[in-house]
This record gives sequence, structure tokens and C-alpha cells, in this order.
Amino acid sequence: MSTTRAALVVIDMQNGFINNRSRHVIPKVVELVERWEAAGRPVVFTRYHNYPGSPFERLIHWTAVQGPPATEIVPELTAHTDRARAVIDKRIYSYFSSEGADLAEQEGWTDLIFCGVATESCVLKSAVDAFERDLTPWLVTDASASHGGQAAHDAGLLVARRFIGAGQLITVSEVEDSLKRRHPRPPRAVAQGR
Repeated sequence: MSTTRAALVVIDMQNGFINNRSRHVIPKVVELVERWEAAGRPVVFTRYHNYPGSPFERLIHWTAVQGPPATEIVPELTAHTDRARAVIDKRIYSYFSSEGADLAEQEGWTDLIFCGVATESCVLKSAVDAFERDLTPWLVTDASASHGGQAAHDAGLLVARRFIGAGQLITVSEVEDSLKRRHPRPPRAVAQGR
């Protein structure tokens, strides 16, 4: 991973997506954000906003996350949003709303490191969209979770391996090692052939 032209993208770490099946990821995301910030690298947060008549409501019959407090970033990360390069509000699964796409292009980022909630939807869709835009996506497996539970998280990782490549799935410690060494790829990901 090239950390010199990379950004950490924290997907939808909002109150409305945190429950007993996803709460465990908060400390890992906080750790990752703190390490990334300490290295002087840019962090971007996304916030999903559902709305009346949305495809989520019409087709999936999902009406949650339409306003505060559900749409607010979890308290453990609020201070970090003040220092973030951007907080992008979106009404789609992906980071790549027009604002997110424009920001990545303006900043000249080549690598996007994704973490957050939910692995099988918004995190996965963002990583795949980065791949299709000829950017290098990385998905931090232990800093991602699903409010749908472990099976949904595991399904997201299975699909991610097929969509963006097994070597693009990494851990918080591998990101930290890359920041320390500025190594082009996390050594363990290469060695394990993930």
C-alpha cells in the first residue's frame, strides 16, 4: 500500500448502524483513525442519510437512519470528525457520491483504505467503486463490521475477495506497519496470499 497518496475512509460509523452485533468494531476504528492521523495522513468520514421514498424505503422496506441521533457519528469518533479532511453526507451505499468522487480526484489519492459499517454493503460497495475507478482499494477487515451480524460481515469479506482481490483485505496492524515502514505492500498480506 502506498501511504503517501492514500486516504483513510471511515464509512458510516453512525449511531443508527451500531448495535450489539457491530459495537465491537468501534475501538478498532478509533485505533486506526488515531494511528492514521498521527502519521499526518488524511481521514474522510461518510454519513448515510435515508429519506422518505428512498429506494431503501420503497424496495427494502428499511426506514431507519433518517435523522438524528441515528445519523450522527458515534461519540467515540466525533472529535476526529473535526480534524478530518471531510465529512461526506450521502444518500447511497458508496463513498463515491459526487462529493466523494470529486474529493478523491482533487486530492490525487491513488489508494483508499476503507473501514466502518457495514462490511457487506456500504464498505464493500465503496471498495468496488474505487476498484472500478482505477484506484487501489484496501478493506480493513478487523475495523469493519455489520449491524446484521458476523455472517453478514463474513459474506461481505467473501465477496470482497472476489471483487477486489484477496490481497486487498488487510488488518489494522498491517496498516500500522505500512505507515511505519512506508512499505509498498503489507508484508503479511503478501505472505499469506489473502
